[in-house]
Amino acid sequence: MVAAARALETHRPDALARDVHAEHFVRASPASAHWPVRPEQVSRGEADPLWGRLGRYFGLRTRVLDDFLLREAYGGARQVVLLGAGLDTRALRLDWPPGRTVYEIDQEEVLAFKAAVLDGLPPERRAPRSPGTTRVTIAVDLRLDWGGALTGAGFDPAAPTAWLAEGLLLYLPAAAERRLVATVDALGAAGSALAYEVKHGVEAAAVRDSSVYREARERIGVDLLALFDGEPRPDTAADLAGRGWTTTVRTPFHFTRHHGRGPRPEPRDALAANRWVFAHKPRG
Repeated sequence: MVAAARALETHRPDALARDVHAEHFVRASPASAHWPVRPEQVSRGEADPLWGRLGRYFGLRTRVLDDFLLREAYGGARQVVLLGAGLDTRALRLDWPPGRTVYEIDQEEVLAFKAAVLDGLPPERRAPRSPGTTRVTIAVDLRLDWGGALTGAGFDPAAPTAWLAEGLLLYLPAAAERRLVATVDALGAAGSALAYEVKHGVEAAAVRDSSVYREARERIGVDLLALFDGEPRPDTAADLAGRGWTTTVRTPFHFTRHHGRGPRPEPRDALAANRWVFAHKPRG
């Protein structure tokens, strides 16, 4: 679903982010092969709750987190760790400074599907990789102990790192989220940074019956509410602050105003509880 949204964003004339690989992932899976990947394939356009508004949300989120990672990389982070990398191709499509290593962590079947699609693309359909950038994939379940797999793949805990958990924590059990934060803190050297997405509070019943959730379930068979972990969520920003990190919390609408496009608040809004958190571990 996120890959489809990125494909749609890529082909918009005012695109905030571009991923030339995204539509190929969508077309390669039988379950999503008929989904729209270009704006003209969405009959209701921006008024479509699923591919218009939610699609714009994912496009905006992609841009904001792209900017975060590049800012940290050009500011001195030598390593990038994508926690729950999914079908994103930041390691390939972003203009990294030389000498960076991008680690992609996800489950084995996700990375295998991703590799099969990318390997099958002709060279002219691939984004040119930044020279000197190394991409390392690590197959591990983030609900388990993943730190050893990361260091075993060459990750250097002494080097500043940009960490990203995009669209991940909503689906993890609370205990796994707490372990993830503890691992990032333990392996994150001074000067490291982390960005992630959470939902603030408990959504009302009217919100849970909003058009975004309903249409995702009815039109493409994705029950987002069933995928979200149902446990009370830990206060991860407070956890990080207690470990000495500084945190900044923003709503998506903050970035809509900044970029001049993206979703805006509406009644019974499924996006109103979403928060994007940016945390930094001070240098010694």
